[in-house]
Amino acid sequence: MRVVAVVNQKGGAGKTTTVMNLAAVAAQSSKVLVVDADPQASVTMWATNAEELPEKEQLQFDVATETDPEALTQMRDLDYDTVFVDTPGNLENIQVLKAIVSQSDFIVMPTEATPLALLPLVYTFEKIVQPFGLDYRVVITKADSRSPQDALDAQEMLREQGILVCNSFVRAYKAHERAPMYGTVVTSYEKTRNSEKATMDYKDVALELFSLWAQTRKG
Repeated sequence: MRVVAVVNQKGGAGKTTTVMNLAAVAAQSSKVLVVDADPQASVTMWATNAEELPEKEQLQFDVATETDPEALTQMRDLDYDTVFVDTPGNLENIQVLKAIVSQSDFIVMPTEATPLALLPLVYTFEKIVQPFGLDYRVVITKADSRSPQDALDAQEMLREQGILVCNSFVRAYKAHERAPMYGTVVTSYEKTRNSEKATMDYKDVALELFSLWAQTRKG
């Protein structure tokens, strides 16, 4: 089993979207659970909307809501291949965050490419991720599809600070914005040119992470 926490203190960084879409890709070949530990309960709302879809388009992974730190420390007892955890979007729930990270194998840190987004990301890394010594990767999200250089510049800036960043990044598409309302994930998006590009972005990130995890397991 692998527990993956998706962490960032800044709201609007694409945290829940990243959780749901990585889980969707992983669920194509393994048994997956998403734990909604964010008091805003965005995952839970998303999953509820997904129940209204035709059966073949519904979520192919399980969803559970849990914000009790003691219960979160028992995630490793669950019968799943991978557990993705959507964490609180601020550092006020520090006990919940520490309970999750203490049980995690890997941290994914989504962030927009703007300087105002990167500053809280670095703070989150120093406050929550670094002290536990866990492997992690930052994922640039909501990148301007017309100006990919912004995402590349953000990646380079983070690397210069010694922070590990995925080579793949996620561009901003309407399909991602609308997904929570309709309950869709990248494996159930409507087949249009832009939605297929949106799907490939998350699949590229997922494959990069899966490859990394496979190498870790072999090691």
